[in-house]
Amino acid sequence: MERAEGERREAPVDAGMRGAVIAGVIPGQSPRVMKEAARYAALLGAPLAVVHVDVTRFVTYEDPDGYVHSAPVDINVQAGEGELEAVRAEAETHLANSGVTWEVRQLVGDPALAIKHLADRVDAALIVVGTRKRGFGESIREFFTGSVAARLSHRQHRPILVVPQDEPLKDEDSFPEVEG
Repeated sequence: MERAEGERREAPVDAGMRGAVIAGVIPGQSPRVMKEAARYAALLGAPLAVVHVDVTRFVTYEDPDGYVHSAPVDINVQAGEGELEAVRAEAETHLANSGVTWEVRQLVGDPALAIKHLADRVDAALIVVGTRKRGFGESIREFFTGSVAARLSHRQHRPILVVPQDEPLKDEDSFPEVEG
């Protein structure tokens, strides 16, 4: 929701998301992540919160009523909004016949911390994230930012399901980051 120039409000968590399965997704990610999250939500009889974290924005402060005020790291605030719409479209495509109650939300800031805070607010049953795509660029990015799944596993007590996005490496294959 837009409030004023450059200031966005996050919707308050409603009682309907209590005990949700949280799926952290990015645009263009394998649909396996969303589908596995929906499968576990159905198994647990829980709603599904599909979340995209806008890393180009950061939290400036949070109102007592739960609204989060954020500011952009750079001037291009439309990038995060476009990614949210892409995630929403993918959710509508992949969750249409899932049989679970779901909603799409955008969080801001550090992905691991943003997902952790939402999980705390809704008392999430499970957090589902995908692996990163293989490749040198992703290996460098993960070296500097760390794995969201690994960072989540050290910062909260909920179970985390990590869904592979690519075909698995063969036993004799080396990791892409160590190939010459």
